[in-house]
Order: sequence, then C-alpha cells, then structure tokens
Amino acid sequence: MSAPLKKRSFGVEESGSEDSDAYSSENEEGEEYTGGEEIQVEFEGRIPCDTDYHGIKQLLQQLFLKAHINLAELTELIIGQNFIGSVVKQSDIDDVQDDDDDEDDSKDVFGITSVINLTEKKELECISQLRTLLVELSTEHGTDRCNTLIRTLLADETKPLGLIINERFVNIPPQISVPLLQSLSKEIKRACDKNLAFEFSYYIFICKLYKLDEKAKNKKKKKGKAGQEQELVWSNPEEELIDQAADARFEFCVKDDIDSGLSGNWLEDDVTMIPYRRVLILSADKLDTVINTIQQTIET
Repeated sequence: MSAPLKKRSFGVEESGSEDSDAYSSENEEGEEYTGGEEIQVEFEGRIPCDTDYHGIKQLLQQLFLKAHINLAELTELIIGQNFIGSVVKQSDIDDVQDDDDDEDDSKDVFGITSVINLTEKKELECISQLRTLLVELSTEHGTDRCNTLIRTLLADETKPLGLIINERFVNIPPQISVPLLQSLSKEIKRACDKNLAFEFSYYIFICKLYKLDEKAKNKKKKKGKAGQEQELVWSNPEEELIDQAADARFEFCVKDDIDSGLSGNWLEDDVTMIPYRRVLILSADKLDTVINTIQQTIET
C-alpha cells in the first residue's frame, strides 16, 4: 500500500441517531445501542502488519460466520500481500502507541479493505475453500446464469477473479469507504504495472444485509404501519451502489449461523431483522465508476 494513505487521516462522524439502522448482534459484546450519541473520530488507513492478525481475523469471522474457511491462513495471506489493502485504525491512538503496546495493537483494527486472487494459489487451503464455497452457494441459491458465470470464472485462468473484502465494524459511516476503495484501486493498478497477479476480469463482493422479518412485516401491515420500517438494511451502505452496478448476484440467509439473536433498538419498535449475505459479481472495468458513484452519492 502506498505511503500517502498510510499517513492520511480522514474524519468520520459517528452519529448514533442516524446510523443505528446498521447495528446488529454482531456487536461482539451484545450491548444494546440506544442512539442519540455523536462521536467525532479520526480514522486512517494503514499497511496491514503482523500485529493486526487478530483484529483482521475477527473481522473475517463476522463476515464468514460458520463457513468452512481457514481464516487463519486467509488472514496471513492478507498481511503477507501488504502492498495491497488497508486496515482502518483510529488516528490519535495509533500514532502515539509505543513498542510496549504492540500486543494490544490488534484491538485498534476497525476495518479491512483488500483483494484476494481466487484464481492463483489454489494450493492454499483458504483459496480452495473459498472457491468451493462460492460454487456451493451459487448452486443452491443462485440462478442458472449466475451459477454458470461463477463456475466459468473460476475455471478460466486467463480471466482472474478477485474477492474484494470490504469489512468493518458496524456504525462506522460509509464515508470511510471512499479513500479505502480509491486506494485499493490504485494499488491494484500499481501491482499490474509490476506484472503481479492482480489484473482481474471480475470482482466478487460478499455483502452483509438485513431484511425485515416476514412475520413482523405482516404484523405491521395488519396494524396499518406498513412502510414505516426499512425492509432492507445494508451493513455497509455503499455496497447498495455496488449492487446496482453488479453483473450478477445471489443471496442467502445466515440466521442459523449467528449464535445470538439480533439486539439493539436499531429500528422502530425494535423490529427483528434477519441477517443475509449477498454475493455480487462485478466486471472489473466498472470498479472505478462505482467508486466515483459512491463518492458522489456520499458527498451530496
């Protein structure tokens, strides 16, 4: 990753009253969020390093849940290719840490943005498992077209497939995604200029979203309150714009993969939201356009 992002800070205002829709049981402490608080926090992108191991692995765990993926190996792969991707850290804390605090450094990892080549290094267990997972999920939940596309991309070594990991803790606003994705795109281009294996034909995104429980939805309709609640909430709101540009997509429910129920007063009347994952397939030549759309939407 380039030095400029390593040094660049970008202010992010966390507003509990407006962003509480994205709050779920994936808050590891299970604490309820009541909203109304507003915190000004400075974040910055950093080169992934060894001390980020546990923080990155924790973020991967909240994305993949109980999927059979060697997350330890995947985390090591992300750290090993440290010329690609960023971890998100709080600026004022990370800058003043001394060597004695290295063991606690992983606690400061608020997000990870990177890309993994799913076509190369198939000998790695985590890559093999990710490929198998995509085939199994698309077979079970995708259309015939989507399933065929994924199988074709995984089989064609001349058209590498990249998995973009865009994961962060809840309630960190989408503004943070713009410099992270812009930096990732630039890093991919620099890697290609050096003939490294990052010239992708398509990207895969695995997105977290939540849907209004059907029973709760029907109950609200009977009470004449239909339309007052959001029926779909994206954990990372910018991914809705990626979804709009995607070439193919499929989704599946992960309710049974989460150990605890959803908590937090994050929708009116504490309506239950069911967790899903949506897999997006995006042509690589659309990435910069999508990033620009995200930036324009967030800034307006």
